[in-house]
Amino acid sequence: MTPQDKVESAIRGPQSYPLAKYALELMERAKVWPTPLNFELWLHVAGDSQGDLAAEIDRLLAAGSSITEEVSEELATRYLPKQRLNEEIRDTGDQLSRELSSVSDAIRMAKQNHEVFGRTLATAGADIDAALSDPDAIRATVGRLANATRTVHEQNTALERRLADSTAEVGRLKEHLEQVRRDATTDSLTNLANRKAFDDELEKALAEADAGGEALALAVLDIDHFKHFNDSWGHQTGDQVIRFVASVIGRAAAPPSFAARYGGEEFAIIFPGEHAKLAPRVLEEIRGEIASRALKRRSTNDDLGQITISGGYALRVPGETAEFLMERADAALYTSKRLGRNRNTKSETPPKSKAA
Repeated sequence: MTPQDKVESAIRGPQSYPLAKYALELMERAKVWPTPLNFELWLHVAGDSQGDLAAEIDRLLAAGSSITEEVSEELATRYLPKQRLNEEIRDTGDQLSRELSSVSDAIRMAKQNHEVFGRTLATAGADIDAALSDPDAIRATVGRLANATRTVHEQNTALERRLADSTAEVGRLKEHLEQVRRDATTDSLTNLANRKAFDDELEKALAEADAGGEALALAVLDIDHFKHFNDSWGHQTGDQVIRFVASVIGRAAAPPSFAARYGGEEFAIIFPGEHAKLAPRVLEEIRGEIASRALKRRSTNDDLGQITISGGYALRVPGETAEFLMERADAALYTSKRLGRNRNTKSETPPKSKAA
């Protein structure tokens, strides 16, 4: 888990309030205003005091520099993942706009050249008719036609090269934008979809279910006793366990199902359409495989003991909102926890008031 991931995870757990208070204390010491951007910067400093962002801010303050709004924006662009992605998207979009503008100029110039060539042809036709008895005049007219034709050919060849280069460049920029999009929607630790991608996909799945009158199931899974495990073995081994659980979930909940790391040690799966009825079997497959594996610590080969997960799932009723569907899946998850963990629980059908 990267330092940024750890901070993102910390601000959604019990550590969030002490971390936020500490960030405000650091901001007050540095004499910076508690703007939303500064708060996000100092929250990362509080959560990763040995990181590159903290080191750069310490360097600036030690040199007597003021943390102005412009400096904060520059720091965010350099050190905050979301800001870096936004900057990459803007830069690539600007490059794409320049490239398309250049192609547009080249096409406009080619159009003008062809119009000139058309007028040359029209004039040449009239000149030839008028000079049928004058060989020198005919030769001069043919010479002008040959020069105009050669010029248009050269211009067309140059345009073809320009369009080929632009096609290649636009393709490269498109691939880069696609990579940026993947980075923005992928959890770096597990390579599953991240929380943002999950939220977007759930809204899309609900709209499609409503439009087609199709079923949909939502499951939430959580690694049992993970905090105790993390405290006992450390974050690196905890990351190893999260990656293992994610790999099992990713294999079992392959498309058209949609699996995501929801946050920390929690995961979520969307089962659309006909696959909704497969949710109980898939969840049991995931739970059984994880519980059956004996994991060892990579660095020391120590036996980590049994890793188990608990799950809860809900079958959507027509018109039910994402919020209520998630609430029911969460409630079913906590029922699994309450009943002893290492199990999956189905949510009860909601009252009609829960539907839109």
